[in-house]
Amino acid sequence: MRAYERLLDYVTVYTTSDDNSVTVPSTKRQFDLSEKLKKEMQLLGIEDAAVDSHAYVIGHIPATPGCENAPKIGFIAHLDTAPDSSGENVKACVHNDYDGEDVVLGNGRKLTTALFPHLRGLKGRTLITTDGTTLLGADDKAGIAEIMTMAEKVLKENIPHGGISIAFTPDEEIGHGAELLDIGAFGADFAYTVDGGAENEIEYENFNAAKAVFKITGISVHPGDAKNRMVNASLVACEIASMLPSAETPAHTEKREGFYHLTDIKGDVENAEIAYIVRDHDQGLFEAKLHTLRMIANTLNEKYAPDTVSLTITEQYKNMIEKIRPHMHIVETARRCMEEQGMTPLEVPVRGGTDGAQLSFRGLPCPNLGTGGYAFHGPFEHITAEGMDSVVSVLCGIVKSYAK
Repeated sequence: MRAYERLLDYVTVYTTSDDNSVTVPSTKRQFDLSEKLKKEMQLLGIEDAAVDSHAYVIGHIPATPGCENAPKIGFIAHLDTAPDSSGENVKACVHNDYDGEDVVLGNGRKLTTALFPHLRGLKGRTLITTDGTTLLGADDKAGIAEIMTMAEKVLKENIPHGGISIAFTPDEEIGHGAELLDIGAFGADFAYTVDGGAENEIEYENFNAAKAVFKITGISVHPGDAKNRMVNASLVACEIASMLPSAETPAHTEKREGFYHLTDIKGDVENAEIAYIVRDHDQGLFEAKLHTLRMIANTLNEKYAPDTVSLTITEQYKNMIEKIRPHMHIVETARRCMEEQGMTPLEVPVRGGTDGAQLSFRGLPCPNLGTGGYAFHGPFEHITAEGMDSVVSVLCGIVKSYAK
């Protein structure tokens, strides 16, 4: 079975995570895909495939004779889809022999070459899109499909290999995907997450990341008698937004440039809340951004009254580069395998985070590989069958390389 055929099956399973949940997984529906994958792995011959109480799926492929001393390699992808856009009732659309032009998706939406110039380079491929009503879920069900297809090829074609560990994790999209993965039970010396963009991407730098939530307590009085008495909490929330640099948002930054991203604002006169995610590749600049947020809270409490504004900062993940540098053979092997497939490796800093960042800091070096997908987290998400095939070939190449 080709990887894209698996993807078309997996995207029909509703697995959106929930940032407001305190359970792991954050949504029970992620178990639906966990159980499905466990059964499929067992049918492939991964006999010990199992699902734990938190929806993590782990399975192992023992080394072939003569390769018992080869490094143990791990491959990881995540079960959940982002809560940014609906992941329920996904209906993927397959465009055979894509012509490289604009695609009408439905729901009044069009996938255009003006917004996504790389589309012209996908001409002649089998393009997979949404129907315009939901995200696709290639992030990261494409990664799951590619790992499963690699496992099938390794087992059916008797490809020599050292021990292979496979894991599928919940809640990556809300920053918790690797927290409870049992690294000892996983049993790999190092691993790759398969959770990136274009099929030739290798990522081993990512943002330092935090979530920041301001809660504002105002004073509500009748507006006809409000002078020198009212503190409008919603206006204070707007004031917070105005105190941050307007050029440091996702819409104005690229590459290693950090940002403050306003994700939610709500409230009334008496109470309001404004939430941000804060990102920067540079640790010093990241800390400076957090300091700016604290200064804003202090300034507004001095302006109005103590405890008008409370700020909660939750650090989410760190830049994995410092943990990857001592193990650059992992990156070099992926680079070489891509080149053997006729691909030009594209090494880019992740403008986000991956499970690999957390895992690297937990002692499992884990760079990230592309899946062949684009425009994740929304109705313009798309991928090609051929791009997925290329990723499977790279994964098989990595397995063969370490067996030598």
